[in-house]
Amino acid sequence: MGLHMKILVAIGLGLKRNWHIFFGLIAGIFVGIYLNTHPYQSILNILHFVGESFIRLIQMVVIPLVVSAVIIGVTSVGDNKQLRRFGAKMMLYYGIITLTAIIIGLTLALIIKPGLGAGQHIDSQSAIEIQQQVSATIQHQKDNMLNFVLDFLPKNPVASLATGDMVPIIIFTILFSIALSKIGDIGRPITALFESVFAATMKVTDWIMYLAAPGVFALTASSIANFGIDIFSSISKYLFVVLFGLGIQLFVTYPVFLRLFSKVSVTMLYTALTEAMMVAFGTASSSATLPLTIACCEKRGISHKISSFVLPLGATLNMDGTALVQIVTVLFLAQAYGATLTPFMILQIIILTVIASCTCAGIPGTGLITIVLVLNGMGLTPEQLIAGFALLFTIDRITDMASTMLNVTSDAVVAATIADNENEINYDLLNNPENYNNVI
Repeated sequence: MGLHMKILVAIGLGLKRNWHIFFGLIAGIFVGIYLNTHPYQSILNILHFVGESFIRLIQMVVIPLVVSAVIIGVTSVGDNKQLRRFGAKMMLYYGIITLTAIIIGLTLALIIKPGLGAGQHIDSQSAIEIQQQVSATIQHQKDNMLNFVLDFLPKNPVASLATGDMVPIIIFTILFSIALSKIGDIGRPITALFESVFAATMKVTDWIMYLAAPGVFALTASSIANFGIDIFSSISKYLFVVLFGLGIQLFVTYPVFLRLFSKVSVTMLYTALTEAMMVAFGTASSSATLPLTIACCEKRGISHKISSFVLPLGATLNMDGTALVQIVTVLFLAQAYGATLTPFMILQIIILTVIASCTCAGIPGTGLITIVLVLNGMGLTPEQLIAGFALLFTIDRITDMASTMLNVTSDAVVAATIADNENEINYDLLNNPENYNNVI
């Protein structure tokens, strides 16, 4: 049996254990198609309420979970050498995966050229103006880079907590955690407090996960009802490139990565992650899925020391699926506008895509928000994106769900790889799905 078929079988075995979530996805698609042609507003309102309630409930625990998990993870590492080793491997592995995703998206977009023929949806005068702007913003972008980096640094951690600005929160929490590990026993009460916070937050998450099936159903049905099926015909090449690229990442990049850097079986890892993958697809939120991702990893063989350190950082900084979608979107727009991109511009767009994906909040819809940074690399503004090709927004939920599933999977792939490197993985548990503890 081929590797790809084994992966599909592994996912299928996971779906068997989680039939209710799978049923929610399928039922949501059919209900959404029906409501798209028969828009009963009262039903749509109920679906929106149920879906939004599910997301809000699980997002409610994200910040306390991230903060407590990072503090426990960093302080449990112990010596600074081990911390540096974990961090260096994490950044290296996330960098490899993200860069690979960008290269895949770039290659497919340049070969298939999904934007050709899409110019009929764009005003000709706007296209001419944009062509003139493409090469005029490189120096301006360089001037803005330092200010962009400054936004990473939390000038007021409390304000960042209040607004849910995850990157400054993560940076402050890491620094605070390192300080706790430096001061010895005097910091132990604080660490114990956050251990209790983490345990309580995970318990709340267990309760919320009982609503996973109706939540995923409502979110999927609402998305299809709003967007419809006909929208795919006008930008089918764009959608094909995105989904094909994400498929390559899931079925080629991750298996090859695991083979090169670890002894972890991709089929077993995907089986262990099925619940998180399905919820990530349904919610389009890696942050909302984070509690479940941690639970899947920890209850199925990956140590808490690795999971609590790598996964929260990955949910904020590692967005390789989003990066792939963003680079395809930018090249799609350039081709639709008839704008010529020089090799230097393409290199700049690659760099900006990495930065934009790292700063993309793990919540639905932020991919097309942070893409503004990448658009600046070719002279486009958010207004021009909306006016020029508003259809991209109509399928954002579809691509967002698929890319989020990739983001969550890659987080776990890196966590499993580091756990394997550090002998922090229980293979007897990971390779025996019948012994898994239930997560949902």
